[in-house]
Amino acid sequence: MAGWVRAARRTAASIGLAAALLTTAACTGDGGNAGVSGDVSSGQGVIGEAPVASEADLAASPTAQAIRSRGTLIIGGDENLPLLSQRNPITGSTDGFDATLGKMLAKYIVGRPNVNIVTTTPETREAMLKTGTVDTVIRIYTITAERAQRVAFAGPYLLSGQAIATLKGATGINDPADLNGKTVLAVAGTTSVTALQQRAPGAKITTFGTAEECVQALEQGKGDAYVHDLTVLAGEAQLDAKLQISGQPFTSEPYGIGLKLGDESFKRFVNDWLRKIEAAGLWQRAWQETLGTVVTGTAPTPPQIGSVPGS
Repeated sequence: MAGWVRAARRTAASIGLAAALLTTAACTGDGGNAGVSGDVSSGQGVIGEAPVASEADLAASPTAQAIRSRGTLIIGGDENLPLLSQRNPITGSTDGFDATLGKMLAKYIVGRPNVNIVTTTPETREAMLKTGTVDTVIRIYTITAERAQRVAFAGPYLLSGQAIATLKGATGINDPADLNGKTVLAVAGTTSVTALQQRAPGAKITTFGTAEECVQALEQGKGDAYVHDLTVLAGEAQLDAKLQISGQPFTSEPYGIGLKLGDESFKRFVNDWLRKIEAAGLWQRAWQETLGTVVTGTAPTPPQIGSVPGS
């Protein structure tokens, strides 16, 4: 299990993770479906220090060269994931860990953190990569050997795990076994569904297209619990006082950066960039300013690139 997930467990044991989730996230990036953005607010320090690829680096990847010529990195993502990638209605920036990584990758390729975030869902992201609608997908994309038959994955860049959310005050649900016989909500097309099928085969699984719909359904009494990745649940509980995280993560989920299948040169290019920001401590700083505002302790060690099947 990832170091930050272990830290989350320690937090839950000592002061209650649900209370810790009320801390405010800090790091920002930019993006939007309709345009290109270049500046950042509180993430400026990290992004300002982020590296830029040399001409030799770019020469190794035709895809990177094409993005440099275009002047914008097109990212398949989401702007409704607190702590990961959420659009700030006041500043217009997109804030969070994934958003900050996307800005740093754009700067590495283009020379400036110019990104265009195109909303994707678990059900559309593979098609968008295949058709070239987006250059990358940075959206809590768990690497699996099965998915790697359709998508190339750089990374992993983060480890997390599936967790259970209930309405605050609910009792009797603390681990997957408690979900048997219950109606459990999950986002369609995610590893949450697979994890539930494996760990709680007696649960009735009801799926929705987005995390927001799952939260709404839980509040409307359409389910007893909601299962998703801890990073997502942390952000949702940060904004919604009705939610609580019950128990501890029960899987280990390696996140990867989704790329078009077969583009091995771009995969090597992105992995080289990941190594550079990790070695410079920029990955760790981005984590501390986003997920680290909820999970106590120092930033975890980034996962080893290529360390999981499918990466």
